[in-house]
Amino acid sequence: MIGSRSAGAAVRIAVVGHTNTGKTSLMRTLTRDTGFGEVSSRPSTTRHVEGARLSADGAVLVELFDTPGMEDPIALLETIEAIEAPSGERLDGPARIEHFLATSAAQTRFEQEAKVLRQMLASDAAFYVIDARDPVLSKYRDELELLGKCAIPLLPVLNFVRAPDANESPWREALSRLGLHAVVRFDTVAPERGGERRLYEALATMLDPHRPKLERLVEARDREARARHEAALRLVAELLIDVAAAGCVVQGDDPAMLEAAVADLNARVGAREQACVEGLLELYRFRPDDVDAERLPLIDGRWEGDPFNPETLRAMGLKLGTGAVAGAAAGAMAGAGVDLVTGGLTLGAATAIGALAGGGLQAMRQFGGRLRGTLRGQHPHHLAVNDAILRLLALRQLHLVEALERRGHAAIAPIERFVADTHQWREGTLPRALRKARAHRDWSGLYAPMSEDRARERIVESLSAELSLQFGQEAPT
Repeated sequence: MIGSRSAGAAVRIAVVGHTNTGKTSLMRTLTRDTGFGEVSSRPSTTRHVEGARLSADGAVLVELFDTPGMEDPIALLETIEAIEAPSGERLDGPARIEHFLATSAAQTRFEQEAKVLRQMLASDAAFYVIDARDPVLSKYRDELELLGKCAIPLLPVLNFVRAPDANESPWREALSRLGLHAVVRFDTVAPERGGERRLYEALATMLDPHRPKLERLVEARDREARARHEAALRLVAELLIDVAAAGCVVQGDDPAMLEAAVADLNARVGAREQACVEGLLELYRFRPDDVDAERLPLIDGRWEGDPFNPETLRAMGLKLGTGAVAGAAAGAMAGAGVDLVTGGLTLGAATAIGALAGGGLQAMRQFGGRLRGTLRGQHPHHLAVNDAILRLLALRQLHLVEALERRGHAAIAPIERFVADTHQWREGTLPRALRKARAHRDWSGLYAPMSEDRARERIVESLSAELSLQFGQEAPT
């Protein structure tokens, strides 16, 4: 209890509530640990008290304790209220709880509830987690009365408030009748922006001696969120610069060589995007299966939709630009998404390459003397990724960033939809940084390891800053 430990000790918070209300879910979200405990729809999943520490600048500021669910508060309250002191003196709440914990019933019938009460007595405060979808029943009122006997601040936390069947208003009214006027809504599956800050700020009003530590924790969490957001956008910027600058030169007039070069470039871009996806999931401390492959194009953390498939582009509201020459090879999509620049002539989307690879010399005759000459080795053939592919990569990664920032670590169902509003990537000119990268093959690591290049670093920083402005919102906390 407050005052029983040194002033410099961490704030000890018990996470309590009825069985299966989301206590472990709250622990996962506050610790950003998808592996903490077990989250399940089955009742009484947590059977023991489990702890976790929250630190800032190397100092442990808060200790959280996940407790078992209380299963029979009505009978337990009756048992405790019937306890009388041997001397006959009147017992206050904590004394009654301590007398109960010394009885055999605390080791048998009420073993799980006893674990909760012991942790309550050893804590500075408690989060009382409520499944807002549940009706307000008498057992919950008895539970709150029982926990109130521990005489530590109790902060009700309304969980699952975004569910369509949530009973938030009835719960607030019931809590108010019990004298619990400080209530925080915190959906552990999809936390609101600033939800964690409000949780600790509300607790600080109830624990004034510990206010400095709680404020320090909130400030550290804010810094971490901003740093994580900036790091995520840098990962996206690195990907886009890598792909924009990538390209290769093909000598000779063999269509099979062109086809092989296109396939190789496609594979390199796909692998580079996958590396970015893995980096984002790791940065936000999520797992590959936290994304729904049917709703987002990911399977086991991999993008299901081939970025070089026109159908993938079409699903994102994009299309490959085709010039007059490329249009002559419409329907031959083997190399879609790659630009062919040969002898100063740009074919736009490499549908032309697909036609050449599939039709050999017969297809080459369709493009006239000038093009036929350039493809017969008179000039080198430069392959580069089409602008539409860059737009697609940006859209997919920015969608993923926002989805991860809106997701709680307690969520069981995978992310199901794109949420980012990034319309600027679907129209208009590409950022200057990407246009400049086109002229610097040495800025891409798709074909060879890169050495340190200050010019490239400035371009990445510039694009990261532009992505931050386009993102249109502050980093979550």
